[in-house]
Amino acid sequence: MNTILNSLVSGGLELENKPQAIFTQKMTKNYGSNRGINELDLAVHEGEVFGFLGPNGAGKTTTIRLLLNLIMPTSGYASIYGLDSQRDSVKIKKLIGYLPGEFSLYPNLTGAQTLKYFANLRKGVDWNYVIQLAERLELDLNKKFRQYSHGNKQKVGIIQALMHHPQLLIVDEPTTGLDPLNQLEFYKLVREVRDQGGTVFLSSHIMEEVEKTCDRIAIIREGKLVKLGNIAELLNLKNHYLEIAFVDSPPVEIFRALPGVESADLVQGGDAHLLRCVVRPEALNTVIKKAALYEVTDFNSRESSLEEFFLGYYRQPEKVG
Repeated sequence: MNTILNSLVSGGLELENKPQAIFTQKMTKNYGSNRGINELDLAVHEGEVFGFLGPNGAGKTTTIRLLLNLIMPTSGYASIYGLDSQRDSVKIKKLIGYLPGEFSLYPNLTGAQTLKYFANLRKGVDWNYVIQLAERLELDLNKKFRQYSHGNKQKVGIIQALMHHPQLLIVDEPTTGLDPLNQLEFYKLVREVRDQGGTVFLSSHIMEEVEKTCDRIAIIREGKLVKLGNIAELLNLKNHYLEIAFVDSPPVEIFRALPGVESADLVQGGDAHLLRCVVRPEALNTVIKKAALYEVTDFNSRESSLEEFFLGYYRQPEKVG
């Protein structure tokens, strides 16, 4: 295990020096011909918001179910706060707040009755805090569950996951169905969990919520980890999109041949000679110097969004970060 911990570094701090909230070693779930999880190594340390990114079917929900011992692994190991995910499952569940990707409960119970049911199971829940959460998320607790919209059902799920102040919050696609204002309120709640010393494991395919909430992210592709790093590191890896207008048509092949240029195309129309390039950060200076050899009339540059960066890992051959 020490080999894996030594290899996972975030923000210059080695994870072996931080207490581990979640740890997996070669965790595997084989569904035969269907996609599963393949030798997943993760180390999530306490006090961080960890984003687990991937499109539907990438293995995010399977990973969570393995961590919570809802399904059995084919092989490998997982622990939460040093407790074995299988052997110590009951102890682990006392430490966790969990929002599944599909949240559905008893249709004839009101929101208040549903949450009181969970509070009685948990024991020690402050009902005033439940009321406070409902007010912040604008949820009417007097309606029956079957009368709720999808977004309001999601709010009930968020409240039951948070109401006992869990040490570890695990949420699977948490903002599904929420309107923008409620999404922002949820992001505040996530930050509060972290600021109070808790840990958040957030599974999502929505780039905006990851950028707003997460300290580190892992990208999973077809059941395999393809990239791991903190948000700042990943943003530094993002491509630049350049548009350079020239008086005369430049030799586009020269730009295509430059190291670090992902693509270069010339768009001509009227008097315009517009070069569009996708450039790695380390090649930006080289491209600008090359462009300066020709007469430039306009220059525009923008960084790729995290979403474009994320999708790029799904267009590329597999790589382990």
